[in-house]
Amino acid sequence: MFTIIFPLDQSLYTSLNQSECDSFTYNPYIVPTLFLLMFPIALLLNVVAAWVSVHLKSTSTFVVYLKNLVAADIIMTLMIPVKAVGDFPGTWEQLYGPTCRFFTVIFYNAQYTCIALLGLISLDRFFKIMMPQSRLLGQSLTMSKVISATVWLVLFGGTGLPNILLTNKSVANISLITTCVVLKGPAGVKFHETTSLLLNIFFWLVSLVIVVCYICIANRVIQSYRNSGSNNSNGKQKIKLRVFLVVIVFFISFGPYHMIRIPYTSQQVSYSKTDCSRTYEYLRLAKELSHWLATTNICMDPLIYVFLCREFKEKLMSMMKTGFISFKGNSKQKLKDYLPH
Repeated sequence: MFTIIFPLDQSLYTSLNQSECDSFTYNPYIVPTLFLLMFPIALLLNVVAAWVSVHLKSTSTFVVYLKNLVAADIIMTLMIPVKAVGDFPGTWEQLYGPTCRFFTVIFYNAQYTCIALLGLISLDRFFKIMMPQSRLLGQSLTMSKVISATVWLVLFGGTGLPNILLTNKSVANISLITTCVVLKGPAGVKFHETTSLLLNIFFWLVSLVIVVCYICIANRVIQSYRNSGSNNSNGKQKIKLRVFLVVIVFFISFGPYHMIRIPYTSQQVSYSKTDCSRTYEYLRLAKELSHWLATTNICMDPLIYVFLCREFKEKLMSMMKTGFISFKGNSKQKLKDYLPH
């Protein structure tokens, strides 16, 4: 028995493929709206964090890293409205150039600067608790400042600037621009693939460092309780809770995005509007939602500062108390001014 196979007409193939893509539709306003809803919360929390950190003296390496982390969070926060507005369907054609070339690049680089600094903070706490006499990895103020500056230079100079320079391709038909990769030439696309892979590996290495450091810190502190003969179960539970919160928040925020990033990038660089596929659209939606989740870390960081940094918490409480007393005094004075003499 023979089966006759007729060649499929290319226009029919394109039509079928396009209908497959069109059958999966998601509201393109959802993710940008989520970013815009996050913006006021992130702005409030990070402005308060910046306000406190400016008044903190850089007397420890932890404070140096914390101040740099606050700066990276502020940059990400300020990029949110630009990124969100640029992702709305009605504004994409007008803003695709500056969004792809500058704002998105700055946003991603600030994000990986945050990840690097969170790793440095965990190492800093590890060495101070496990090896208090050690001078490894920037346990001096000068060295911590050099390391922080190096992180900024390597990430922005090594990945950000090349991406800006290589996003220089002109496209005749603006409607064909569905992803920023379209604006990159062959060298730009290759660099995009390579940096996506390297930054993904970097994230998982930092994750491993954070997990190992905080597990060791928790075990050391709990062991010190046992050696002192203390039966303070509440203290042990608080230590475990703090470690659990920091690690879980880090993984919940960044983990899903970095699981999706590599398969998405692989589809992204080979995607074109005429070769539409449902797989790419699913991955794109998953990537956008997981990236929003990763960005929520800028709302979590100021809360973690209170857990991890005693100086930060004390300064925040002090400044809030001073502000409340000042406000109360001004209110009383205004009330006296309005009352008849």
